[in-house]
Amino acid sequence: MDIQFYGANCLSLSYKTTRIVLDDNLKQLGKKNILRNGDVALYTTSSVGITDVEPRLIIDSPGEYEVSDISINGIEARAHTDESGTNQAVMYKISVADINLLITGHIFPELNDNQLEAVGMIDVLVIPVGGHGYTLDPKGALTIIKELEPKLIIPTHYDDKSLKFPVPQMSLAEALSELGMEPREPLSKLRLKAADLSEVTQLVVLKSD
Repeated sequence: MDIQFYGANCLSLSYKTTRIVLDDNLKQLGKKNILRNGDVALYTTSSVGITDVEPRLIIDSPGEYEVSDISINGIEARAHTDESGTNQAVMYKISVADINLLITGHIFPELNDNQLEAVGMIDVLVIPVGGHGYTLDPKGALTIIKELEPKLIIPTHYDDKSLKFPVPQMSLAEALSELGMEPREPLSKLRLKAADLSEVTQLVVLKSD
């Protein structure tokens, strides 16, 4: 499985002939969208009018989905700005090639027992860290990390001079300092196999394209 990061909360996961694109709202933030015809589009909040491409599938709600050799479980969650009892966000657990990956999106940093059961054991956690009331900050991210104990963490949604966020985001350096974790050497693309995963939790920074 190949993972690439494009800024904000947007990344792609490629496995064999299937490409999954998460939260491609880059055009709204000043860059070009990356979604292509035939991609599987996932949105952690409701999808925003896709008119210029024809995805293979659009998923923006809870449920279980199968795409080729990939299993996708959309798990209902409270958005970071939701009031208690309201769940307008979706987390995605993606299982492929003996790797379980969770993409949280902009969730509130408290998971209930039903959510934890649905998530189960995960290997890779993709989680925002930009904070400032817009999304999870490092403190909230650490709460999720301690609950889930992933083997690999990929931070997203931090300050990026090529993007125009509606709310300024924390810099990556500041977020990493508050997380208290030393990242591996930044990568342009993460090529991941189950055998590559360590029992010691690692943090990987992906360079945005």
